[in-house]
Amino acid sequence: MLVQPVDYFLAAWFVLALASAVYVGIDQYRHNPEPPVMKWGFILITLYLGPLGLLLYVLVDKEPRPGVHEAFIRPLWKQGAGSTIHCVAGDATGIVLAAVVTAAFGLPMWLDLIVEYLSGFAMGLFIFQSLFMRSAMGGGYWQNVRGSFLPEFISMNFMMAGMAPVMCFLMMGRDMRAMEPAELLFWGTMALGVGAGFVTAYPANVWMVARGMKHGLMTQREGSHHRHEMKSDATASQVAALGGVSLLALVTGMAAPANWLNLDVSARDVGGAIMPPGMVMDRDTPAEAMRDMAAVDPRRVTAAFGIDAMGDRALPYRLEDGVKVFDLRASVIRWTILPGVTVDAYAYNGQVPGPRIHIRQGDRVRINVTNALPEPTTVHWHGLTVPNAMDGPAWVTQPPIPSGGRFSYEFTAGQHGTYFYHPHANPDRTQALGLYGALIIDPADPKDEVPADHDYVIQLQEWLRRDGLTFPAMPMDGGHPNYFTINGRAYPATETVRMKVGETLKVRFIGTNTGFIHPMHIHGGPFLVVARDGQTLPPPARYEADTVNVGPGQRYDVIWTARLPGKWLIHCHIPHHTTNNNTESQGGGGLMVVIDVQP
Repeated sequence: MLVQPVDYFLAAWFVLALASAVYVGIDQYRHNPEPPVMKWGFILITLYLGPLGLLLYVLVDKEPRPGVHEAFIRPLWKQGAGSTIHCVAGDATGIVLAAVVTAAFGLPMWLDLIVEYLSGFAMGLFIFQSLFMRSAMGGGYWQNVRGSFLPEFISMNFMMAGMAPVMCFLMMGRDMRAMEPAELLFWGTMALGVGAGFVTAYPANVWMVARGMKHGLMTQREGSHHRHEMKSDATASQVAALGGVSLLALVTGMAAPANWLNLDVSARDVGGAIMPPGMVMDRDTPAEAMRDMAAVDPRRVTAAFGIDAMGDRALPYRLEDGVKVFDLRASVIRWTILPGVTVDAYAYNGQVPGPRIHIRQGDRVRINVTNALPEPTTVHWHGLTVPNAMDGPAWVTQPPIPSGGRFSYEFTAGQHGTYFYHPHANPDRTQALGLYGALIIDPADPKDEVPADHDYVIQLQEWLRRDGLTFPAMPMDGGHPNYFTINGRAYPATETVRMKVGETLKVRFIGTNTGFIHPMHIHGGPFLVVARDGQTLPPPARYEADTVNVGPGQRYDVIWTARLPGKWLIHCHIPHHTTNNNTESQGGGGLMVVIDVQP
């Protein structure tokens, strides 16, 4: 599946690369008088570099008219290009093969680079130089190995010096799909690395061709068996100096990225994660942090819901031997928070917020949780006193529920009031992506309930949506939210509460969000705070306010009286939290709800 715009570009690029390589192959074997090893060198380079490889072939090697190939390829810059192409074609093939294998085995990036170097050097020396060039060079195989060792060593060093940093910084940048061979971005990164390696290896190859240390382009007419013997005039000190500089370049190119990147990370560790824009990643950033902040993979979405779909719907139950049995299923969905604006969310039962569990004090309940997420999860019953084994912290009271697994929570509700449920396995990621829901418990004695004419639950949430992807919003570099929702909707798509003058409204503020404190304010007069964190305040302790600071995990029950007709706002008093991607529409955005009071 094509996830980002770069994927569409790469798909088109590789179609052009394949077409270019087919053309080069046909033209080489039908018209161009090159030895077979050079024919395959140009074909491979064109597969790696696409239309740029085709351009190089036409400018450097393609015979423009019959019988002029020898004169056409004679300039030293072309001979150097031919030598580089031959080197890069063999070395890059070994490097690419090694990169695929090391990714499959989950080797860390630093070891990956070493294996790639050894594989590329072996492929270039033992296959492309000593074996495929044997007919052109003459002599025995091991004689050719000895004769090719130093030129191949120098050329390979310069090539890897250019290729290694490009692979490191692109593979371990924001979009780590570049480490996965199953992704187009991996092949795009390898192709760009090959291009960089060609550029860094070219000057040394020009010098070695000029000094007779390497072959450049050659002409092989049909029926000709001419051998291109090498006679070098390079001095030992010149070769030693060039070899030393090539080794220094290699060490620098392979070691320098460790100053900025965590080279202990492997493709298996990060699993194709895409980091949020602006995240600061350094050599100390662990793979766990990268996975935690990564975008939801759009390919995991199992269902999509439009603006008419509602969250916080009552969760039905069935009675089994006097126990109220509920079913929750966590999965990946696409949820609409505004017309035309969707988030890829983790959701219970296909809704954000998750379904409301409404029970009575003293009820025995069993909640069967099925995990259809791509990662483990648990459920914690926030604020409730439950048996320790039912509390939900991963690896503390239970192993997390694996992907595809199931777990049943069972307890008796001994409290009443406003509570909620959420995961306690990577909650900074999974709760931030939508795993939360209200848990409302009516008192066993109805007289313990603070009455109101209307009852409205407000569940707060923060979202980070960038580049068409959804990331878990977090209060850290690159993780700050740009959308805010009440009950899964951002204003002006939030619900309107309708009531009449003189009626009362109980608002249950629930801090289901994970990152910020929201000072929630109601226009049209003060409200009475009657409960906090699920505990009903005795009458003397109740107090009037017009704003309460709702932090993550906190709950406030307030009673607001409609004193005058009109449209009165409930909103967060941090102005940025009442915008949508830092813009306003119809007077605001984000954490806003209208109370429409009629006479």
